[in-house]
Amino acid sequence: MESSLKLSDQICFPVYAASRLIIRKYTPYLDELGLSYPQYLVMLVLWEEDHVPVRHIVEKLLLNTNTVTPLLQRLETMGLLNRKKCPEDERRVIVTLTAKGKKLKEKAADIPQDMSGCLLSDQISVADLSQLVKTLNQLIVQLGCGAEDQ
Repeated sequence: MESSLKLSDQICFPVYAASRLIIRKYTPYLDELGLSYPQYLVMLVLWEEDHVPVRHIVEKLLLNTNTVTPLLQRLETMGLLNRKKCPEDERRVIVTLTAKGKKLKEKAADIPQDMSGCLLSDQISVADLSQLVKTLNQLIVQLGCGAEDQ
């Protein structure tokens, strides 16, 4: 019986490699904003819904609090957001965009369209990308549910 331990047979490698290459394509756009890719993800969450607890950002990004907290600290130092303890429950920290953070959204507005231009080709259509996003989101949900069951 032939081993399935071949790189070409693994789902993890093409997902990993594609992720790294896509992030590399984002880098020039994010450099213009002064953001790293993880910082950009935090800002996307806040541009979608402002004035949220840290827990909301952690859940949306599927990261640990100890990963998100340094990102928030750096973004706060940059003047893009504020963190304040919730008056009703001091264990909760609420994250709110500053005016500078809200304005940065305008500068970032073209990034999704620019990225689509990088990803689309004769071999990859808008429908292909949409299906890929849908499939990956389903996989994320499935893997997330599996992790909770263990």
